[in-house]
Amino acid sequence: MPKIAGWSLVQLEFPEDCNVIFGQSHFIKTVEDLYEALVTSSPSLRFGIAFCEASGDCLIRRDGNDEELTAIAVANAEKIAAGHCFVIVLRNGYPINVLNRIKDCQEVCRIFAATANPLQVIVCESSQGRGVAGVIDGFPPRGVEGPEDVEKRKTLLRAIIGYKR
Repeated sequence: MPKIAGWSLVQLEFPEDCNVIFGQSHFIKTVEDLYEALVTSSPSLRFGIAFCEASGDCLIRRDGNDEELTAIAVANAEKIAAGHCFVIVLRNGYPINVLNRIKDCQEVCRIFAATANPLQVIVCESSQGRGVAGVIDGFPPRGVEGPEDVEKRKTLLRAIIGYKR
């Protein structure tokens, strides 16, 4: 029976004005299909994609419409180095605007996180390779919201962001 060689935490790094979507997929055409889903979602969206191929050439496949964000996605994928995971770095848009399109891609198996928070990937390693066990997204709760917090949330969603009426 194969044994686990070890566990590690990989801290993803991306600019403060960006969001990241981290997931798992299963096929070489993932990069092209994710690109199409993103590029057709908004003319102002800037993004980079990196996908860790887990068979054949085992390359990090990449694409995007922004060289800087593509390089950041690749750098994070290199640190994670786990089969069939993908990293998308977004600017001028939010995961909520593209997440359903990404989930609708036939190759996408799961989304681990879609966030602007600090993100750590829990990686497990064996003699075969590396896999993702999960993520740590942001920070633990500091309490339960009170009436003032509810009002702040509603103001943020309605008046500042414009997602609710």
